[in-house]
Amino acid sequence: MHLQEFVTVLVRDPRTQKEDSWHSYIDYEIFIHTNSMCFTRKTSCVRRRFREFVWLRQRLQSNAVLIQLPELPSKTPFFNMNNPHHVDHRRQGLQEFLEKILQDTLLLSDSRLHLFLQTQLSPEDMEACVSGQTKYSVADAIHKFASLNRRFPIEDEEKKKGKNDADSDSESSSSGLGPSDDSISCGCKASPASEES
Repeated sequence: MHLQEFVTVLVRDPRTQKEDSWHSYIDYEIFIHTNSMCFTRKTSCVRRRFREFVWLRQRLQSNAVLIQLPELPSKTPFFNMNNPHHVDHRRQGLQEFLEKILQDTLLLSDSRLHLFLQTQLSPEDMEACVSGQTKYSVADAIHKFASLNRRFPIEDEEKKKGKNDADSDSESSSSGLGPSDDSISCGCKASPASEES
């Protein structure tokens, strides 16, 4: 029996980061869980800010001129990072943007998308890697990031939920050997959408 491919993407956990003493910005965690052959890693977690999403959209558009890319949530001068409603509205828009992009096979073949989702490389480094100016390949970059980032961030949430369970604090939960709990909790949310296309 052929397993249907799925890609689950979650944009969550907005956090305020200080750039310098005057400037702050919000970044978001992007969690990927998939069984798709297109992806080097089946699970990953990275943090990205709005500016990097803007860069990604521009690069994808310049490579796929004939595709009408989904819009990002609008960059409004009234955006207030201290307003939880504004932040959540943007988070939701970023998630919808990625969900739509991940349903397009042509966009899925763009290495920049994979570096964006599965490494913490800056836009400049992603560009350099894709154009062959780095010693490491796209797959190398993704594997290296995964090996540096063994601990799975979802476990923190699991621990909070399961404070009373004796097991939840056991060592096994921080082994990072794949997201067995995750595959249950986030399942195949992305698959019904992909049937429409």
